[in-house]
Amino acid sequence: MGTNRPVSVFPKAVLATDTASELGGKFRLDGNTELQIDVRVPTPGSMSQVEIQILSILNNYKYLYLVTFFRNWLLPARRPEGTKVYKNQALRTPLVKSGSNSLLRIEIDDPAVQAIEFLIVDETQNKWFKNNGDNFLVKLPLKEKVIQTLSVPEDLVQIQAYLRWERNGKQMYSPEKEKARSVNSEEYEAARTDLLEEISRGMSMQDLRAKLTKKADTSKSKEPIHSEKKSKVPDDLVQVQAYLRWEKAGKPNYSKDQQLREFEEARKELQIELEKGISLDDIRKKIIKGEIRSNVSKQLEKKSYFTVERIQRKKRDLMQLLNKYISTPIEQKILSKPQSLSEIDFFAKAKEEQNGGAFLTKKKDKLGDKELLVLVTKPSGKTTVHLATDLKEPVTLHWALSKHTGQWLAPPPTSLPPGSVSLDTAAETIFSSCSSDDPPFKVQCLEIQIEDDNFVGMPFVLLSGGNWIKDNGSDFFVKFGGESKQVQKKDTGDGSGTAKALLDKIAEMESEAQKSFMHRFNIAADLTEEAKGAGELGLAGILVWMRFMATRQLIWNKNYNVKPREISRAQDRLTDLLQNVYEGHPQYRELLRMIMSTVGRGGEGDVGQRIRDEILVIQRKNECKGGMMEEWHQKLHNNTSPDDVVICQALIDYIKSDFDISVYWKTLNENGITKERLLSYDRAIHSEPNLRRDQKDGLLRDLGSYMRTLKAVHSGADLESAISNCMGYRSKGEGFMVGVKINPVSGLPSGFPELLQFVLKHVEDKNVEALLEGLLEARQDLRPLLSKPNDRLKDLLFLDIALDSTVRTAIERGYEELNTAKPEKIMYFITLLLENLALSSDNNEDLIYCLKGWNQAVGMSKSGDSQWALFAKSVLDRTRLALTSKAEWYQQLLQPSAEYLGSQLGVDQWAVNIFTEEIIRAGSAASLSSLLNRLDPVLRQTANLGSWQVISPVEAVGYVVVVDELLAVQNKSYGQPTILVAKSVKGEEEIPDGAVAVLTPDMPDVLSHVSVRARNSKVCFATCFDPNILAQLQAKEGKLLQLKPTSADVVYSEVNDGDVRSSSNLEEVGPSPTIALVKKQFGGRYAISSADFTSELVGAKSRNIAYLKGKVPAWVGIPTSVALPFGVFEKVLSDALNQGVAKKVQLLQKKLGEGESSVLREIRKTVLELAAPPQLVEELKKTMQTSGMPWPGDEGQKRWEQAWTAIKKVWASKWNERAYFSTRKVKLDHNFLCMAVLVQEIINADYAFVIHTTNPSSGDSSEIYAEVVKGLGETLVGAYPGRALSFVCKKSNLSSPQVLGYPSKPIGLFIRRSIIFRSDSNGEDLEGYAGAGLYDSVPMDEEEKVVVDYASDPLIIDSKFQQSILSSIARAGHAIEELYGSAQDIEGVVRDGKIYVVQTRPQM
Repeated sequence: MGTNRPVSVFPKAVLATDTASELGGKFRLDGNTELQIDVRVPTPGSMSQVEIQILSILNNYKYLYLVTFFRNWLLPARRPEGTKVYKNQALRTPLVKSGSNSLLRIEIDDPAVQAIEFLIVDETQNKWFKNNGDNFLVKLPLKEKVIQTLSVPEDLVQIQAYLRWERNGKQMYSPEKEKARSVNSEEYEAARTDLLEEISRGMSMQDLRAKLTKKADTSKSKEPIHSEKKSKVPDDLVQVQAYLRWEKAGKPNYSKDQQLREFEEARKELQIELEKGISLDDIRKKIIKGEIRSNVSKQLEKKSYFTVERIQRKKRDLMQLLNKYISTPIEQKILSKPQSLSEIDFFAKAKEEQNGGAFLTKKKDKLGDKELLVLVTKPSGKTTVHLATDLKEPVTLHWALSKHTGQWLAPPPTSLPPGSVSLDTAAETIFSSCSSDDPPFKVQCLEIQIEDDNFVGMPFVLLSGGNWIKDNGSDFFVKFGGESKQVQKKDTGDGSGTAKALLDKIAEMESEAQKSFMHRFNIAADLTEEAKGAGELGLAGILVWMRFMATRQLIWNKNYNVKPREISRAQDRLTDLLQNVYEGHPQYRELLRMIMSTVGRGGEGDVGQRIRDEILVIQRKNECKGGMMEEWHQKLHNNTSPDDVVICQALIDYIKSDFDISVYWKTLNENGITKERLLSYDRAIHSEPNLRRDQKDGLLRDLGSYMRTLKAVHSGADLESAISNCMGYRSKGEGFMVGVKINPVSGLPSGFPELLQFVLKHVEDKNVEALLEGLLEARQDLRPLLSKPNDRLKDLLFLDIALDSTVRTAIERGYEELNTAKPEKIMYFITLLLENLALSSDNNEDLIYCLKGWNQAVGMSKSGDSQWALFAKSVLDRTRLALTSKAEWYQQLLQPSAEYLGSQLGVDQWAVNIFTEEIIRAGSAASLSSLLNRLDPVLRQTANLGSWQVISPVEAVGYVVVVDELLAVQNKSYGQPTILVAKSVKGEEEIPDGAVAVLTPDMPDVLSHVSVRARNSKVCFATCFDPNILAQLQAKEGKLLQLKPTSADVVYSEVNDGDVRSSSNLEEVGPSPTIALVKKQFGGRYAISSADFTSELVGAKSRNIAYLKGKVPAWVGIPTSVALPFGVFEKVLSDALNQGVAKKVQLLQKKLGEGESSVLREIRKTVLELAAPPQLVEELKKTMQTSGMPWPGDEGQKRWEQAWTAIKKVWASKWNERAYFSTRKVKLDHNFLCMAVLVQEIINADYAFVIHTTNPSSGDSSEIYAEVVKGLGETLVGAYPGRALSFVCKKSNLSSPQVLGYPSKPIGLFIRRSIIFRSDSNGEDLEGYAGAGLYDSVPMDEEEKVVVDYASDPLIIDSKFQQSILSSIARAGHAIEELYGSAQDIEGVVRDGKIYVVQTRPQM
């Protein structure tokens, strides 16, 4: 459990003398999170309030709950929303999220409650926070101290105590408790406090006595007939009441015993109503309504009184969901066209250079086909306004100064430029000519300096050619410093990875877009065609802009009045254009959905106008024309915005809470609307709502209807309005309102309306499983319609967006349901979320195969398959990779545009930094990731996987260093023994000098290059699956740790510096003094057959494959091979054909020898310029044909050129960075390294494998270890994410392979019949140095990347096929080991069930 250190502690309780005083304390929960407690002392007639806030710098805790205990286990009746009874002795209440903080307000109206105790629990991490091991304790101020001067007769206190006892259910007290119920008991004193509060509110003693004696008489008169009335509660009413209780509880699934208890509780509730004097007829009228009667009847017919009704999902082929579009890679798009700068732009550039780039305000307005530029700077403390225009006729500035918006004040004489004329409330100044040659411009300009800081802005108009020029009918107005957020710029770079030309245009037009939503949406509509032409990056730019708008990072309205219908018409225009792009460009649909969800639906004419009309009707009907309602009405008329949806909801919540004003502010604040924001509107809202109780029912009805109108315009993801728009509705309206009619969309599937009604009926269910099924069934039914032309396509799109959004909110509500759920249920929820994500994604093939994998895992679990958890773990790993890939796509696509445009528009840096993260968090992927995190430890435990996979079990002592990527430090040399904790390890990296251990959450294959390197170098290497353990290790950065790995675990502990010398892996790893490379010479032949392979001509790779031919069992195939021997590269380089290339290589190698490693890339590029001597071509052709191999040139010259390029790439890999630094590290002479090329025909493999005939993790020589992948072996030995299928097999029982892990690699490589050219250097397989895998093998043709479906792979789903293939691989490995007499590292493939071995070498 978490403990916490008080930061600053205030008194927990004091006698209240000042009713405005606030009590509380602050406590540190962890390094980034603080608990703040405020206790508000009650005034007469009010309640005690305890406000609890969790203030978090980081957004660490998403689902926090308060578990509250009350002294004497007295649970108050007044409870915050969402509260549940916890273990019959406490209350469990969710804290409400507000940004990164969480808030809860508890109100105590029971004077018997004098203190509360509580703990805080983090739901996601099952983490409990205490106060130094104890509960947090808050003592409440005693109310009687506030009203201690009053008194009340004792007989009235006794009556009130009796009524309280009756109200609490007439508890039966034990003799001890009965004895304690004396005059001084807590219950008795609570009754006294109740009466004192009544008196303090102004009730006379006479009225109080009359009220109490009447209640007491009524209560006592009921006592004799209690048993009689109890027997008269009819069963049908009990059933209805039980149904209402079940519905209110969120429709949970009750067991039979729970159902019986619910019936009894329902009967008790009705009995209490009878005891209050309410007749059965009145009860029946109250609780039995048409809809409720119908629902209860349906439940009774089904014999499932408390079971959620569910829809029957249709059986569908998941592959029908496939979206697979080819999009141009981002880096290949050329999107930025050079823009010709206008003279005004050159003027601005000159001023920018003059002022060091710092402007308080920069604003450019269109004046027809001309422009007006306004710049505000503040050099030396003086506000300076620069104005410039390219108008040709003389221009006069008619201007003033303002101390607040809308004011015109005559400028002081010190501010008037020469030649100005002072007027009563203004001044006039004539523009003068300004010109420059560098940069070139000729404009009319003006400079004004204002020394008085009390002025906030400058209103002005222009006079030119006898015409007054205004800002769309209003005065121009420039603020002094108030808009610095919009113009302060940093270095934005060159805009690479963005549609820069489009973003520059958006930034240029932002000052116009700020006027109103109408302006912004119309500008976006005007730019849509250009965005479409720029491809996905253009649409990404529009999305970023609209998202900045939606998150209030941009100004919504400034000095411009616009009618709601004009806003909705502009929305309608924009969404129509987006609909057209969606219809014609399916590869952009995911982006377009996101744009539309930020814009809202809009509507032509009537829908927008209703915003203005309906608020007038609401005010008139409910007599609420003044105060806040009138201020809101003025805002709505002036410029409606998405804030109005929140304001409407706040009003509804306020009214529902019995006019609790704190509820109004809570709703506003939780949705980002502060008092300051309300005051910032052009038509500010200054007042709080002050409505009457007699207005309650009418306002709730009318505001509820009004909310639908607001959401229809502003919300792109509101489910109810989206359903209404598709299903059709008609509202008659009242008075001068003519109402609105929307027709249903035609061609909807049969049963679709009923399905949507099911969704609406269950949309607030606490048990969300049936709702999720309904939502996804609706999306599946809708999907075919979204790919067909339809004049109402955008309405269908907004419906699908709303269904998608509801899935996300439902799953978050269902987390609590999953806390105690079995793995099968969590897996089922994962399938629902994956289905939802696939329905919303453009390229979803990997997601669909993950979904098929989960369905298979669920089936395996239900059937009792012992391997279900191991298989599910592989699907979980693959799903994580798919989510990572999707997040990387978002990051690559959106973040550069967010950074460039955000900087151009002056968006808050924090909003730019988290832009992509927030996009991801808003989708299903974040919820899916959360479920995977819940399931992972369960699967690891069930499959006996533990928290670690140890790849190289070497004990180590070193200092912890945390890095993001091993790749980034692979060439670094650490001066002390270092334990690297690397977040990313792909598989092809080198181990840095000085590293004694590498620990990572990543999953490189056990037989990947980096894994082999670690074992060869005696470096501890392990994957950590437990994020908590990994976090603990990262927290040890800089500490000296000792690692003691076993085959399945890593134990670590802090040690002293002296223990460093005892580490078993601190000996220098490198070649012995007697090992060196021997430079090979050209042997006189350009090509040789396998019969001529000798150590002087080829490397061990070629010789080993030749040795196997004819010696392995006949069922093991060996591919035919030829080679270009050592020295051929050097011979070709020295050929007269390549003199220029040779000189360039020589020069570059000289620079390399001088330490310029940056030239490695240039050397490789130069090698590819080599021309093939005719003799080489002839010899290689003859050798290949004689050996029975196809000659590429027979298919045309282009095919030979492909082969020749592949050969040169093998030679060039001598200078790849990894190989070069590896040879340097072990002090081998890189100039002596020679490269032969082994030429083999590619076998188009079904599977590829690597075998180590001694288990590399345990060192067990009696056990073969192997890994298998789908397709070619490059995904196994290269840096391809995910794990291969892994298995072990005892050499004593080769027919019984044991699968250790199922595959999670999403990609398989496949190729046509072709030739591969393999590197075969003299630097591979030297004793004491593993050079294998450093150099490249290059196929003549490019491999095809195929997304792999393991759910249909016989190696996974067919146990007999699996046993046959894995056994054959193990037998081949054992046969080759016996042939060589030593442990072997073997590569091979499987084709049509036959095993082929393509190379072998000694296992290092």
